[in-house]
Amino acid sequence: MSKTIIISNRLPLQLQIDNNTIKATPSVGGLATGMKSVHRDSNGVWIGWTGLTEEETPEELVDDVAKAAQDAQCVPVSLTEEDIDGFYYGFSNRTIWPLFHYFMEYTEFEKESYQTYVEVNKKYAEVVLENIEEGDTVWVHDYQLMLLPELIKKERPDVQIGFFLHIPFPSYEVFRTLPWREEILKGLLGSDLIGFHTYDYQRHFLSSVSRILRHEVSFNEITLKDRIVTVNSYPMGIDYDKFADAAAKHDAAKNQSELQRRLDLHIDSTPDAKMILSIDRLDYSKGIANRIRAYEYFLEKYPEFKEKVRLVMLAVPSRSNVPQYQLLKKEVDELVGRINGKFASVSWTPIWYFYRSMPFENLIDLYTTCEVALLTPIRDGMNLVAKEYVATRTDKTGVLILSEMAGAAQEMSEALIINPNNFEEIADALKQAMEMPEAEQIKRNKFLQKRLKRYNVEKWADDFMHSLHDTTHKSDIVKAIRMRQDQEDEMFDAYKKSEKRILFLDYDGTLRGFVNNPEDASPDDELIELIRSIHSQENTEVVIISGRDRHTLGTWWQDVPITLIAEHGVWKRPVGGEWAVTENLKNDWMETVRPILEKYVDRTAGTFIEEKNYSLAWHYRNADPDLGEKRASELSTVLKELSANNELGVLDGNKVLEIKDSTIHKGKAVTKHIFGKDYTFKFAIGDDWTDEYMFQDLPDEAFTIKVGLQKTAAKYYVDDTDRVRDLLKKFAAS
Repeated sequence: MSKTIIISNRLPLQLQIDNNTIKATPSVGGLATGMKSVHRDSNGVWIGWTGLTEEETPEELVDDVAKAAQDAQCVPVSLTEEDIDGFYYGFSNRTIWPLFHYFMEYTEFEKESYQTYVEVNKKYAEVVLENIEEGDTVWVHDYQLMLLPELIKKERPDVQIGFFLHIPFPSYEVFRTLPWREEILKGLLGSDLIGFHTYDYQRHFLSSVSRILRHEVSFNEITLKDRIVTVNSYPMGIDYDKFADAAAKHDAAKNQSELQRRLDLHIDSTPDAKMILSIDRLDYSKGIANRIRAYEYFLEKYPEFKEKVRLVMLAVPSRSNVPQYQLLKKEVDELVGRINGKFASVSWTPIWYFYRSMPFENLIDLYTTCEVALLTPIRDGMNLVAKEYVATRTDKTGVLILSEMAGAAQEMSEALIINPNNFEEIADALKQAMEMPEAEQIKRNKFLQKRLKRYNVEKWADDFMHSLHDTTHKSDIVKAIRMRQDQEDEMFDAYKKSEKRILFLDYDGTLRGFVNNPEDASPDDELIELIRSIHSQENTEVVIISGRDRHTLGTWWQDVPITLIAEHGVWKRPVGGEWAVTENLKNDWMETVRPILEKYVDRTAGTFIEEKNYSLAWHYRNADPDLGEKRASELSTVLKELSANNELGVLDGNKVLEIKDSTIHKGKAVTKHIFGKDYTFKFAIGDDWTDEYMFQDLPDEAFTIKVGLQKTAAKYYVDDTDRVRDLLKKFAAS
């Protein structure tokens, strides 16, 4: 039975050694909750670190650790203290975390830490590969394991892999500063589906893939040589019923916690006063220090609220061994002390500050008691606290003030959305929250609660898994099928048995890969000898048919006795003959079109014009990818309007637009070449839209092959130019 394999940095349980025995406690975090149905209900296996290093685990308890994990449908990954130091505290939290949250001043680029990150990702991969069976689905989570999808896909290309990033993905301008940017992107592209919380993160990722790896990006899909990777946004929800039910029980409970009694005592003593809730991990991305300063400014700007508000601030300890976090705690401690000293009266302390974790029951105490929640992260992937607060407001009162930099802000527009760096705006939002009528509070929270209840954490997980399973159908958009070994054998068997053979070979993107400078794409010695060898076989003809100009093509192949067709069929050089024009063509239109192309060259850095005898080509491979595609779309529209009444056509090739006589194309050239000749084996291979004419016009019995995964009229496709070279070697050996 197939299963889902979930992989995260930590397992959804906490293991502790107590009196030489292993004690396991289930985690209650958002991910553990969200994946519960996927994990338990789909024969799932969860792979991750136990929280115990090899040094902390006595040898006699190693099997007990594995057994405790197995009982919870988990498989442990064994890590050393050195692994944790370099992988987790090092690269993950001193490089990726600050960089992805736009804190470049805190980002460290240490080669040793990255190398540990690589090695630990390999350790995870080994465990995953040991547990994968045919038909399984893999879901990898978060920034600690961004290399893992590629490591798995290399060994098991048949396995569906999803990846979800729970933190922001930064803009290209920030991400490009990472020395290992290509490795990270390639690691992620081992996935079939990549998920982010918001469209902005998705857009940033696609931009980086396009600019850094130069892959073709169309809407939310990335075309690789053998696969299509889908990228989409899935805003993570919460276990809504868990928080709503806990709040309802809290309201009805007779036995109150000590914290709730203290809160009630405060309410009874100052019935007109209101409490503002602030809950976060102590992390520089959460904007806690700015929040305190903004609260101070609020008290100064609106002194009438002194002794009528109190900031209840819970800061949960986090990564206390990282220097930036130690400095942050010191700063927060000092700010709280200074503000309390500045504003406090005998009966009023402006900030209640808790630096510790609190049990779930106490969180519900705070959520249900505080009339306002103030959450001002400087950068946050989602921020589930905002959703939890709204879910617990059983009477639909309460006001949420939320930073626009949190991913949750895109779903929670009914909250008071603020810029976390704008103290004026935060102060005004606090005043608005204090004075907001209950009717308006209820109206806002009614919409928020309805939305959060509908799109809860289980719906999030289900949506992602359904989308992942749908990726199996992505290759259906390609008419061709990937050439298998049996089909290849059939083709070469037909080749050997045939009495007269012809092979039509495109050049750029087929015989040679694309390069930034087209002049650098001359054939290497091996390729020349392969073509010579194939053509020298009895009753075998090789034709190189290309969009290249005749001068370049003729120079490269001047010593090889094969037929050359240049400029998509305009020029032809038969074996032992001279170049000749195949049709009566005009080129007087070029004087009109050239200034238009020159205008786009001037406006688009990295582009250039290639002038042929009867066509003009505008190349944009070296331009900024986004700008290049935009300019190409504009130029294509202009040229098509211009050519409508002039029998001109616009060919949209691989990072090139070519305008030429529309009556000339490769299909026509191929048809004319084979007319009246009795070829018993016909073969054609090419990589872009100009080759589609050739595939369409050749007879059905021809073997037609597309290079790359694209929509095509060819019968088969192969991955890349390396695979083409392999086929040529087999033709030569036949």
